[in-house]
Amino acid sequence: LLRKKAMRMMQATRFAITRRTMATVARSIESKLQQQLKPTHLEVWNESHRHNVPENSETHFKIIIISDQFETVPLIKRHRTVNEILKQELEGPVHALSIVAKTPSQWKILQEKSGGNFSIEPSPNCRGGDGSLPPKNNS
Repeated sequence: LLRKKAMRMMQATRFAITRRTMATVARSIESKLQQQLKPTHLEVWNESHRHNVPENSETHFKIIIISDQFETVPLIKRHRTVNEILKQELEGPVHALSIVAKTPSQWKILQEKSGGNFSIEPSPNCRGGDGSLPPKNNS
């Protein structure tokens, strides 16, 4: 009985530590990007729930970042910059990263063209990697 109770306590502790660690990934991403790119607009979306990963995972993210530092920088270099800033996360818990990186003037044009209703679409639901798995039931 004591052994079972000790095992349950260890599992509960491990789960709590895992949840606390996982909850810091999005904050780490946001903090690093804020510090290094000084964005005028930043959104960090955890899209892990759209993929075949355990509940409460922080493995799949979409970043919308608007920064003056992107002026005259080609799109590929913007993405490389974000990837370099988040190198530690990409080597660890982050499996997928979608990046929307714009200058303030580009962002303003998108907003104006849409009458202020411009929005970024979420990434599509996971299809099981190569599409061989059935779609995740989101009901």
